[in-house]
Amino acid sequence: MQRKLHIKKGDVVFVNAGDDKGKQGKVLEVFPSEERAIVESINMVTKHTKPNAKSPQGGIVKQEAPIHISNLNVLDPATGKPTRIGRRYNEKEKLVRFAKKSGEEIK
Repeated sequence: MQRKLHIKKGDVVFVNAGDDKGKQGKVLEVFPSEERAIVESINMVTKHTKPNAKSPQGGIVKQEAPIHISNLNVLDPATGKPTRIGRRYNEKEKLVRFAKKSGEEIK
């Protein structure tokens, strides 16, 4: 069963564990079934590619690999520091995410 994740595509996140601990990046893609996300310039791996139409020479390509969402925290829009995420209804009775540290709504 899939559960709702605290991270969405486009969020700016802070890495709190792993080789890239302390870095920040933008979420490019989320895989809810695997509970993983691809973050811009985080968890870079080298991939060996065969020659194809896109790269006629082939060779070694550096690209982002998925990282588990438990190692990521969304940055608080008010302070710019990592925060946990909560959910609540706003004035328009719509369920929104908010930063637990500042209470500010996350777009």
